[in-house]
Amino acid sequence: MNDRYVSPLSERYASKEMQYIFSPDMKFRTWRKLWIALAETEKELGLDITQEQIDELKAHAEDINYEVAKEREKIVRHDVMSHVYAYGVQCPKAKGIIHLGATSCYVGDNTDIIVMSEALKLVRRKLVNVIAELAKFADKYKELPTLAFTHFQPAQPTTVGKRATLWMQEFLMDLEDLSYVMSTLKLLGSKGTTGTQASFLELFDGDHETIDKIDPMIAEKMGFKECYPVSGQTYSRKVDTRVLNVLAGIAASAHKFSNDIRLLQHLKQVEEPFEKTQIGSSAMAYKRNPMRSERIASLSRYVMCDALNPAITSATQWFERTLDDSANKRLSIPEGFLAIDGIMDLCLNVVDGLVVYPKVIEKQLMAELPFMATENIMMDAVKAGGDRQELHERIRELSMEAGKTVKEEGKDNNLLELIAADSMFNLTEEDLRKCMDPAKYVGRAPRQVEVFLKNVVDPILEENKELLGMKAEINV
Repeated sequence: MNDRYVSPLSERYASKEMQYIFSPDMKFRTWRKLWIALAETEKELGLDITQEQIDELKAHAEDINYEVAKEREKIVRHDVMSHVYAYGVQCPKAKGIIHLGATSCYVGDNTDIIVMSEALKLVRRKLVNVIAELAKFADKYKELPTLAFTHFQPAQPTTVGKRATLWMQEFLMDLEDLSYVMSTLKLLGSKGTTGTQASFLELFDGDHETIDKIDPMIAEKMGFKECYPVSGQTYSRKVDTRVLNVLAGIAASAHKFSNDIRLLQHLKQVEEPFEKTQIGSSAMAYKRNPMRSERIASLSRYVMCDALNPAITSATQWFERTLDDSANKRLSIPEGFLAIDGIMDLCLNVVDGLVVYPKVIEKQLMAELPFMATENIMMDAVKAGGDRQELHERIRELSMEAGKTVKEEGKDNNLLELIAADSMFNLTEEDLRKCMDPAKYVGRAPRQVEVFLKNVVDPILEENKELLGMKAEINV
């Protein structure tokens, strides 16, 4: 047994892929790529840096001597300078030009942006796959009538597939937000200790035109379109706020979806996957609890609350830089991503394995349908010679009587029998049974599903078809 605390996010919920993105190895490899990009840029812009030095840096971009850096950090108490030193041990010819003109935020902040960008790509891929699985589900059940609920009270019927489009639409809104934020991410570049690039004025003898080229060149080498045009020592912490707000939005959509599944499982209409050897309760052996959906809700609340961290951090940064962001960022950003990663895997697993029980759905719908059918029944009675206002009042009275039979006596809904026995309606029970086809009461739901999938969802899935085909691994 481990005798030290380990985050449940890494032990139980997040994928290995997301964990690697936020790993020290990913961070320090990115630092070395940034130092190479800086050195190459400075060489190309005329500083006395040789190709031999660049080649030496590239030769040791991946084989990081962690032990050297670790020992050095015990002495200097500075992680960036420890890794500059360790890189220099491996690259004696390039030692003097590593990190030239840069500050710690050059590697720290640019790496943070790169890491968040990679993490967003993974979240986006999983989100697209959740939408794809929901699309299959919606199409399969687009015509299956089911009770709709307003206030969790029985309401005019919809279809199982139509309800799934409501979940899908919220995830599509999240995908839109996520794609936008991804498209606006920029690197910090190399701006210096207070964002003025004063060190480069010294290096390039006051040549502003040459210095203007530094950030765009670094951005291109690192796979970005541009750098933020101005900054203090760091990129604006508002960037972190925007990113985590997107994650919180996804979490809210996932929470809503998971709540609906939990309620449907209570009704025995739809169930999340339940494995043959899975135990639902330690005491009640018969139970099939919606544990995965509950976990989605639980983790989602964490992510929604976590979005406050970067917002408060952004609001409380003083002038060009304070360090009260650092400890908070080390927790809130990675853990927000690890949590949303776990949520996406759970959503994918649940949607992929949803079990629908049409007979239960039909039984519960038919128990309520006589109430839903009263308007149609009234119209038929008017056609048979009745007075609309008198019939409306009589149906109201009979509906109350039938409701009392259901609620107080625990018997089946007998509204149709009451109406058939009432001469005012001039309708037989057989006439009334013809009104009981659930498909008559779902409105345009099947058509809405078809149009939504064709016009909205399918183009997005086609555009992202290279991302499709993921399956989720659930640890517990």
